[in-house]
Amino acid sequence: MSPLFRDLDSPRDIVSNLTPNWFASVMGTGIVANALVALPGGGRWAAALALAIWLLAAALLAALTVATIAHWALFPATASTHHRNPTMVNFYGAVPMAIMTVGSGALNCAQPLLGTHLAWHLSAALWTIGTVLGVATAASVPFLAFTRLRVGSEDAFGGWLMPLVPPMVSAAGAVPLLAQLQGRSPALELLLVAVLLMGMTFFPAVIIITMLWNRLILHKVGASGKVPTLWIVLGPLGQTATAAIGLSRHAADFVADGAVAHAIELAGLGFGLLVLGFALLWTLVVGVITLGTLRAGMPFNLTWWSFTFPVGTVTTGFAGVAQATGSGLMAVVAWCWFVLLAGAWLTVATRTFAGSVVRGTLLAPNR
Repeated sequence: MSPLFRDLDSPRDIVSNLTPNWFASVMGTGIVANALVALPGGGRWAAALALAIWLLAAALLAALTVATIAHWALFPATASTHHRNPTMVNFYGAVPMAIMTVGSGALNCAQPLLGTHLAWHLSAALWTIGTVLGVATAASVPFLAFTRLRVGSEDAFGGWLMPLVPPMVSAAGAVPLLAQLQGRSPALELLLVAVLLMGMTFFPAVIIITMLWNRLILHKVGASGKVPTLWIVLGPLGQTATAAIGLSRHAADFVADGAVAHAIELAGLGFGLLVLGFALLWTLVVGVITLGTLRAGMPFNLTWWSFTFPVGTVTTGFAGVAQATGSGLMAVVAWCWFVLLAGAWLTVATRTFAGSVVRGTLLAPNR
């Protein structure tokens, strides 16, 4: 008997039920690398470890891309149903975010391996692909929800944010690209596009978070399997803070008046801190809910990847605050968030590997 995929009947079963939420594993792995290099005082060991984790994320992205193509080729009837599932359709947003997370890591983590020139072009290419796909999901999934999918207010869950977050990931991903451009063309155009992309996510995210808060008050927590998706709320919050702080710093470079430039940086920093404050409140609430659900019994599934990427975005947000202010307290907070991220990633990655590559139960076809 093969030691791998031992619970599957056929090699075809590996891709028979491959859903888009698998790309959350790339997001969750890539953000560990990006967050690690963003932390203050990491040093060479952090850079080396981040490069290794980025390589793993890139390999996962390549493998899942090939597997998805195989899924559509071998099981088109199954693949064509994902967009009609009111829960699964939201996770198409994971695909562009996975692409852009690896793209940002090319610049943040992989320059020693790839060289600055190749790293920038790879990052720019993946950012462009991810942005186009992300805008498409941000428009198409709400269109389906507004016109075809049957959902009610009691169905609101964190996954509703997934198709809307990619433009904010694009905005945050523009920051390392702008750092490499250093004011050269087309830096201004990229900055303006990034701010527009922030608007695509921020306002719909506020609406959905409000709906989710309302659902929790009226209908309570609900099924334990969806509890991890409550952590998805941290994704748009952390990315908003990361983007606001980073983009305001680069926006100040285009202003000749020093006082105005400083005011722009302060505005971005202040807005980022306000958003992170709400992220802290949300973490306290859903943290207690999660611990209680774990004690009562919370089955493992792919939604557990919601414990990784969103936490990573808050980590990069606090790392940005620490960099902008030089605050030792904010640096400690950022490192504490990274410890939470690392622990979550190790737990979820280990269980995902065991359930997919070793046993194959996470890949098993529907019977």
